[in-house]
Amino acid sequence: GHTCVLGIDLGTTSVKAALVTGTERGLALAQSCSRETQAHSDSPGAAPQGMEQDVQKIIRALNECLAALPQQQLQQVTHIGISGQMHGVVFWKSDKGCKWSESGTGPAFEADKVSHLVTWQDGRCSPTFLTSLPLPQSHVSLATGLGCATVFWYSKNSPDFLKAYDAAGTIQDYVVAMLCDLKKPLMSVQNAASWGYFNCRNKSWNTDILKKSGFPVHLLPEVGDPGSIAGRTTCAWHGIPQGAKVGIALGDFQCSVYSCLTERTDAVLNISTSAQLTISMPLGFQPPEAPDPSSTVTYFPYFNGDYLAVAASLNGGNVLATFVGMVAQWAQELGFQVQESAIYPRIIQAALVQKHSKLSVHPTIFGERHLPELLASVSSIGASELSLGHVTRALCRGLVENLCSMFPVQHLQELGVSRILGSGSALARNEVLRQEVERIFPFPVVYGKDVDSAVGAAMVM
Repeated sequence: GHTCVLGIDLGTTSVKAALVTGTERGLALAQSCSRETQAHSDSPGAAPQGMEQDVQKIIRALNECLAALPQQQLQQVTHIGISGQMHGVVFWKSDKGCKWSESGTGPAFEADKVSHLVTWQDGRCSPTFLTSLPLPQSHVSLATGLGCATVFWYSKNSPDFLKAYDAAGTIQDYVVAMLCDLKKPLMSVQNAASWGYFNCRNKSWNTDILKKSGFPVHLLPEVGDPGSIAGRTTCAWHGIPQGAKVGIALGDFQCSVYSCLTERTDAVLNISTSAQLTISMPLGFQPPEAPDPSSTVTYFPYFNGDYLAVAASLNGGNVLATFVGMVAQWAQELGFQVQESAIYPRIIQAALVQKHSKLSVHPTIFGERHLPELLASVSSIGASELSLGHVTRALCRGLVENLCSMFPVQHLQELGVSRILGSGSALARNEVLRQEVERIFPFPVVYGKDVDSAVGAAMVM
């Protein structure tokens, strides 16, 4: 029969598994399943800024996902590709990281001697703490939530915590290590770069810099290339045959782009909660030696030595949701009960009528990474521009203009972009936003190919 590949994505809120089969016409998605992890957990040592997840709950959700997929197809799986949330870190004891047992659908493992996952959203590393750390030799700026910064925090604030463990990685590295029974975890360049203190040019950790500062370097994983095989399954797992090849774990961001980016000349515009505009850099591109904190574009290792250039805005669908919430609250303060779900389609309808608006909205209510103190503003307010339609139209325009200011059209043209692939929930449900994308970017825009990290992880295999 045809090969069958299992793609898994261990996300911030849910786990997704996708079965992808090879056909004569390329890859086809056969089945998929996702489960909310509900793994959010209190972090007593780092409250209130800490952001942790319970690994046992994540693995439970993973097992539920696989148990829900058709057994017959799982028995055909030859390769497993795994992606997950980048930057985060989990610690475990290498020979006691999990327990295998029989489940209804064949052998499965559950987490055993494993710490919580400190996620990418973790805020325990204050600016003062980060300034006290040595400068990395990397093109990635140090920030709270990055794996190495979190390890530094433990080594300085609760060194005893680290004594219980001898291995560390992202949550996806942990799952790969368990499936293949790796004595030493293996991490892809993609995840290593997102941890900080990793030099992408020579593919190595900044070991000397770290050692001098008392960092527990024995916890750092070995690093390999994305797309390579980390090992083989040591057990039949939910009916997947023993000996199935498992790829080295990947970044969810790279996998989501891989799932829809087919041409080098495509740019991917994703607007969901936040917003990103991504393109692949020309062959042979190398990121700068040192980060530029004021730069609006960051570089991510992709596949085969390529890099993605990304303008990532913290302001996307979350801004529209905040606006809708404000309208609902005003209505409530005036004594009317209006559901937010009823407001959204109405303001979009109103904005579709108002094609033009002199109103100018800078919608950065959540700030931006390169300008954290920059908040939002509204200007050019004229008496005739005050309808909900005008304001919604200007807000949607402002969101797209903000992203465009981070990755200017001229720069995209210089890099050879010839079309834009639009994806994400906010673009899918908001025609005004789509109109503004088409007005502001001088490229044809194609919608409908949605980004999917689990499918991307399978496609890489």
